[in-house]
Amino acid sequence: MYALLGVNGAGYEATNASFVQGQTLPLLQDTAAVNVWGRWAVTYRDVVILNAENVKVGVYNLTEHDLSVESNRDALKALLRGAQR
Repeated sequence: MYALLGVNGAGYEATNASFVQGQTLPLLQDTAAVNVWGRWAVTYRDVVILNAENVKVGVYNLTEHDLSVESNRDALKALLRGAQR
């Protein structure tokens, strides 16, 4: 079983309503107290891949790897599938 969700960085809450309108992808809001982005050393547009035990096993940045390019989509799919093994 797997799930996809977004985690918005602390301080970027102002656009949450417009971001989620009409979407089905859950969006969690990071806070300064929890600091998920800091603890995971997130760069803007990172896809952080966790395994079944919620351990970080990979990162795929969507700025560096444009998903309109088929080979990039395939690479991300392979990382996501590999994390579930």
